[in-house]
Amino acid sequence: MQGHRYIFVGGLHRSGTSLLARLIAGIPGVAAIRGAPVPEDEGVYLQGAIPHTALHGAPMHFATDPAQHLVEGCLHDRLEVRHRLEADWAPHFGPGRWRVEKSPVNLTRMRLYQQLFPLSQFVVVMRHPEAVAAATSKWVAQSPAAMMRHWLEAHEQLARDLPYLHCVMVLRYEDIVAAPGQALARLAAFLGEPPAPLRSEIRDGNAAYRGCARLAPDMAARALDWGYRPGLGTEPRPPLVRHMLRSIREAALAPPGAGPGPRDAGLPPFPRPRQEAP
Repeated sequence: MQGHRYIFVGGLHRSGTSLLARLIAGIPGVAAIRGAPVPEDEGVYLQGAIPHTALHGAPMHFATDPAQHLVEGCLHDRLEVRHRLEADWAPHFGPGRWRVEKSPVNLTRMRLYQQLFPLSQFVVVMRHPEAVAAATSKWVAQSPAAMMRHWLEAHEQLARDLPYLHCVMVLRYEDIVAAPGQALARLAAFLGEPPAPLRSEIRDGNAAYRGCARLAPDMAARALDWGYRPGLGTEPRPPLVRHMLRSIREAALAPPGAGPGPRDAGLPPFPRPRQEAP
């Protein structure tokens, strides 16, 4: 019998996936990949079950590439793929009830991984599209407007995927850095584990991008679905949480020290999936 469960972390590049994975790795009972000879200890580079060439997972491309949107019933939804993933990842994990695997491409693989690992859970992190575009500009020769449009399309695809997932949490980078202790408590509750103390100081990286290119008016309304306004602004939003167990869902939503939240508070308000462009 499998003695561990997976918690998969995903999000666009430069959104805070590494920060989020470090927070989760600090929760008791969580094993993480450490010191692997790959970028940011990303598990996608350590497996051969699902092709990941230099053409896969490219920033500002993978999340809107239909070929990289892997779902239930796709070519890789096979038992041998699960076995190969387990075999390739196993040497990189220590003991633990949970194994956290972080790769940006997990953003478009959650539905497949839910099929391969039915008790897995998912955490997605997003960051203001203006900050993501500015931070990614050193890697990608695209205009800020093109990168922000990619951000919007990627997260609209996420909104269409969320209803298929049993156990998923969506956090914003801005909320994590504003209250990291609270974010860590929510994550521990989502895993059904006891709270853990913060192990290091967390700074707000968005400060480096003040004055960067802004969302155009036609994109601003779409970004507001996730609580983002032009000029790196944010609107208050609760984390998005879905879990099969109401007790876990309510614990993850309730602020530390407060009682359970309202009944079924974790089901709405997922952003309404927008229609795909023709």
